[in-house]
This record gives sequence, structure tokens and C-alpha cells, in this order.
Amino acid sequence: MVFKRLIFEKKDGLATITLNRPEALNALNKELISEIVAALIDIERDDSVRVVVFKGAGKAFCAGADLKELEGLEAGRDPGFSTIWDRIENLSKPVIAAVHGFAITGGFLLAYSCDLIIASEDATFADTHARWGLIPTGGETQRLPRRIGAMRAKLMMFTSEPIDAREAERIGLVTKVVPRDKLDTEVDVLVQKLLKNAPTSISAIKRLINRGMEVDFATGLRMELLNNRFGYTTVEPDPERDSRLNAFKGKDAKAFKEGKKE
Repeated sequence: MVFKRLIFEKKDGLATITLNRPEALNALNKELISEIVAALIDIERDDSVRVVVFKGAGKAFCAGADLKELEGLEAGRDPGFSTIWDRIENLSKPVIAAVHGFAITGGFLLAYSCDLIIASEDATFADTHARWGLIPTGGETQRLPRRIGAMRAKLMMFTSEPIDAREAERIGLVTKVVPRDKLDTEVDVLVQKLLKNAPTSISAIKRLINRGMEVDFATGLRMELLNNRFGYTTVEPDPERDSRLNAFKGKDAKAFKEGKKE
């Protein structure tokens, strides 16, 4: 697929999706949404991709739905719009949002649909549905309270007032806040940390956390146990796990022989 409204790059295990409508502050229109969905489908099918990063070109991450195309972007009329958030949350690879400037309403939802958010100090987050007399159709009334709690979600959605990056970090919405000129560097540091760990483990952990947030604690514990077949996966073949454990055991044994281990 030829991408016109986003820049899609894959290199060394990392897929980067850059929203590229800077003249509209990367507002989401039909074309951009369809391209994001296409990129996510490609990523899910590509085993070489292990980490995904969302960015925005120009002055903002994403200013939300393009109000000029608002009617066509309603969830009931555009399947892409109604599924994009689920695709991000259920992607088998970890997704990082690198946020600078505005992340408003649909752009805000795009950011917190990701697993982790690194924000620059100039980042601003807001949900403005109430300001325009709109009712959310992307699952915001269910997703945001699960991220920051019902009371904070109500405050943001009732008032439509923005919060800055530091406040977003304080309430647990943002993973880390960095200077604007350090954003790409800090995102890359995080990417490299994720790439060092086993993708199968990260994928399973992501799935279990996401599903666990939808059920009670006891059910979540059972899901975790069942996923591990009550621990029996430790004796079933797994080349990646076995190579990592064998490497550790080799180092551990060497350290013991050299008198470095008590």
C-alpha cells in the first residue's frame, strides 16, 4: 500500500508510524485512519517487528478527529474508526506513543490506546467532546476511567480542560516527560530496552494485563495460571526461552567457578 497521510518505516525490529498531516495538526480523517489500520495489519503479520512507535509530524501529535469530516468519522459509519483503538490495544507487540504538542480528543485516545507514553514538556492532553456537544464513540468513556480512574476521567471529560505533560505524568497517564529536544532519544532508549527482552513474554504480559483489567482479580489470576498451564510451560520446548536461560546458567556457573558467587 502507498501511504500518503502517514510515514511508515520498519527497521531493526522497530516499526514507526508517523502521522503526516502537519497542515491540519495531524487531525484524523478517513484517509489517515485507513492508512493507520493498514499499517497495524502489516505490523501484526510481520514477525520481524517487535516494537511500534506512534509519532506526529510538525507541531503536534494529533489534534483529534477532523471536524470537517466529523459525520463520516462516526464509529457507526466508519469501521476503521471504530476498530483502530482495539487494534492498537490488542496488537501483539508493545506500542509507544511519542507525544509532543497537542494530543486532543481522538489524538488523546490514540495516545492512551498505546501501552506507554513518552511526552515532551510541551505536550497537552484533553478530551473536548463536551465542548462541541458530542458524545464519544471511540470507547473513551470506558477506556479513560480505566487509565486514570473515574473521578479524574469525569473531570477531564466534563470540563474539556487540558492538562499538561507533568500533570499527565503525575496521574499515571504518561510514562515519562522529557525536554522536547530529547523526545526521540528517550523513545529510542525505551525501544532498545524492550528489544532486549523476549517478544513472546512481552506479548503474553501485555495480553494478560489488558484482559485482567476487564475482569475481577481472582479471574485475572486464573487467566495467568491458565496461560502458563499451571507452570508446565517451564518444561515444554521454547527455543527463545531456553536459549536465554541456558545463557544465564552458563554465566552463573562461570561466576561460581571463579568464586564470584556465594
